Amino acid sequence: MGNFPGGGVYFEHFYLSCLAHASYMAGSEGVAVVIDPQRDVEIYLEEARKNGLRIEHVIETHLHADFVSGHRELADRTGARIYVGARAGATFPHVPVREGDEITFGRCRLGFLETPGHTVESICILVTDLDRSPDPFAVLTGDTLFIGDVGRPDLSPGHTPQELAGLLYDSLHEKLFRLPDEVEVYPAHGAGSLCGKQISSDRFSTLGRERATNYALKAASRDEFIHLLTDALPERPGYFMRDAEINRSGAAPLADLPPIPALDAYEVLRLQERGAVVLDTRPAALFGAGHIPNSVHIALSGQFAAWAGTILGLELEIVLAAEDEDRVSEARTRLARVGIESVVGYLGGGVEAWKRAGLALEQVPQISAQDLARLAVEQSELQVLDVRRQAEWEEGHIEGARLKPLNQLARAMDDLDPHRPVAVHCKSGYRSSVAASLLRRAGFRHVRNVVGGFDAWKSAGLPVSTPDPARNYIRTWSRAKVEAYRERRIELRGWPVNLTSYRLGDRFHAKADNISPGATLARTSASTREEAETLALARAEELLAETQRRSV
Repeated sequence: MGNFPGGGVYFEHFYLSCLAHASYMAGSEGVAVVIDPQRDVEIYLEEARKNGLRIEHVIETHLHADFVSGHRELADRTGARIYVGARAGATFPHVPVREGDEITFGRCRLGFLETPGHTVESICILVTDLDRSPDPFAVLTGDTLFIGDVGRPDLSPGHTPQELAGLLYDSLHEKLFRLPDEVEVYPAHGAGSLCGKQISSDRFSTLGRERATNYALKAASRDEFIHLLTDALPERPGYFMRDAEINRSGAAPLADLPPIPALDAYEVLRLQERGAVVLDTRPAALFGAGHIPNSVHIALSGQFAAWAGTILGLELEIVLAAEDEDRVSEARTRLARVGIESVVGYLGGGVEAWKRAGLALEQVPQISAQDLARLAVEQSELQVLDVRRQAEWEEGHIEGARLKPLNQLARAMDDLDPHRPVAVHCKSGYRSSVAASLLRRAGFRHVRNVVGGFDAWKSAGLPVSTPDPARNYIRTWSRAKVEAYRERRIELRGWPVNLTSYRLGDRFHAKADNISPGATLARTSASTREEAETLALARAEELLAETQRRSV
């Protein structure tokens, strides 16, 4: 980007597509600030050297939950001070930022707004180029305001999503949108991030444009905004809270991680027998053609690290299977960006070395959308699984398919028959290959992956089904008057649970949220409030009981 148009303040935007993460550098008169740095910080040091800048300030807009930040390493290597919201509870040396605080260097002035909602400590940063105007021309919004969306309100333990959504509404309307329409918006994430639901692929916007087009700002009231954000809140990945805690103390430098050794096939086999997971990072076609039994497939080409964190968590020992050592190194770095540091080795020589050792490979047949349509007619016992998200399903799906979102699949297989054939699809084929590997690990022997996914199904002109709008209360509630809203806290199997219920038309809807860590447990509807709440609590208790059993 270089200089802002017409001004003397240097500005650079860094975008890490695999995590949909945006970070920034601003500089003036030899001094620079880095905002929301990724874990591998060499790119900022190189950019500063190239432009004759000295990094003296590092700012975190909040304790990020979807990736591990490099703020501590960057400060250690440059002597910079770290700034973070006063409510963060950070344990590393830092400057606690409060409303109205400022930093000035050269002709650049940064002003801070406390904007709780996404998290309680969230801040936004007003950027002023004093050569242009005494007023700010840009705001770095972190995860408070995205392009086309706002931050998810469930990342501060001890606060319900409803409480955080209310705080977010206040931050948006009482602070950000009191600024002029022409102020430019630079968020911390783009399309594909798990921190929002429908973030635009645009990298920047203006407050005026967001006021006019952002769906979340269309809510007519604070209560409607709370419903809009929390009634269809996607499940939060389990690793999010761990990453936030790592960022609260500051991660160790990447260079401190030990080198990972090359292993022969039998060493990998022994590690598997001890509980290690083989993570196959090759493309889906190569995985399908032949892979190590019981391996998990997450291709390096997509949102690899986010899905690895979601599926595997941060604790399991991992052995990598990749095409070559360069991809092993890339996978290791990308895993570390989300806090996965438990890579104990990689299969030297790749899958070919496994074959040369005389060990068996397994396969996952790759089929086309047309093949799926034919098999659905010919094989009445075929189970068709759609592993996309709920919102994608609502926009259209294959008749007879069963929705099993990938992030929930591992605990949602009980009603599937492992002896019957399964065909699994997503939007394009990336997530479905991950799902196919999980099904194989769970004992499903006849699994097929649909190449091209639902996009290929639609492109082939095959029939698409959509939900009954009258029953789809998540999409229709904001278009009608919600009545008899009630919210209360209860304890369920030792967990604090927030139970909400309300009437929409002639039916009551209920939702149970786990207050800490904040995941939605169940959503139900019925003809009476009592029935809807009873169903929600029963399903929530069942899920919590299963969670407790799995943790034993």
